[in-house]
Amino acid sequence: MLKGAIVGFGFISSKGHFPAYLQRNDVEIAAVADLCPARLEAARAAIPGARLYSSWAELLEKERQLDFIDIATPPTSHSEIALAALAKGLHVLCEKPITANLAQAKRLTEAAREHRRVVFPAHNYKHAPVVKFSREVIESGRIGQVRSVTLNTFRTTHAKGVPEWNTDWRREKKISGGGIAMDHGSHSFYLTFAWLGSLPSAVTAKALTLDRNWDTEDNLNCILTFPTGYAHAYLSWTAGVRKVIYTLQGTKGALVIDDDDWELTGGGKIERGIIESDWMDASHTRWFSSLFDQFKAAIEQGDFVNHELREAVACMQIIETCYRSNAEGSRELPLSLDVMAL
Repeated sequence: MLKGAIVGFGFISSKGHFPAYLQRNDVEIAAVADLCPARLEAARAAIPGARLYSSWAELLEKERQLDFIDIATPPTSHSEIALAALAKGLHVLCEKPITANLAQAKRLTEAAREHRRVVFPAHNYKHAPVVKFSREVIESGRIGQVRSVTLNTFRTTHAKGVPEWNTDWRREKKISGGGIAMDHGSHSFYLTFAWLGSLPSAVTAKALTLDRNWDTEDNLNCILTFPTGYAHAYLSWTAGVRKVIYTLQGTKGALVIDDDDWELTGGGKIERGIIESDWMDASHTRWFSSLFDQFKAAIEQGDFVNHELREAVACMQIIETCYRSNAEGSRELPLSLDVMAL
């Protein structure tokens, strides 16, 4: 039985993480911290036996029997909380992006090794059933070697936070660290790593802010260059529909994913099917237990600086470089940090 604490009892932790924990018999949430009194009351109602704190610092000071901390706060606070938790001897499960910038991500990796504790990102799109199917298709060789992918993520608005605390925090740079690149970029980028079987070497990006009421971008268009091919990602908070459309073009065929629908072309035939994956459920509770299994395995194996953490650093490098590319006239910039050597 792992004993954990949740920091930030907002939408994703209350509707996604905690319901998934409830379905398991190997984890107990013993404490919750949130700076919003109304969210602490929500935690009290959901987890009657949990100890409640108005700050993460107080939680870390007073709790003595925890194994891990689940960080579900906005990105600009991730690094400080994670570093403090590691110093207390706790493993860390953290929502994406792992930090708000690359320097913080590198320091977090160093701290995981220094304190011999796992840091693990919530890269939950990997655990969507239809995405797992895409990996099976690639590994089967049915579409050959993947040479190019496109990833379109359409949203009609930014994800809203809980009404009791700054529901539009994703549009405020001082809290979010950035716009849709920060919020959705990681999901697109780590999928490209798996599909193309490598890490990118360069990126070209264009960011746009169509809703001028905010100081963060709501559209991102970028091209990632890989040793094995390329990826084109388009992320939008101003689309007319909520949807994901992914295409994987291989040397022998192609796979197209349109939410739960898939179409596989190869060997002179076309196959179609549906794999229910709950794309419309923003909490993604169904995916979280599979992710937690990996986190738990990393703890058991002592895999402190694990593959998932390295990928989270790679995502942060891409996001930061996308912003720099956009600021420099959308020119191609190298991704020079070898995250696998960290």
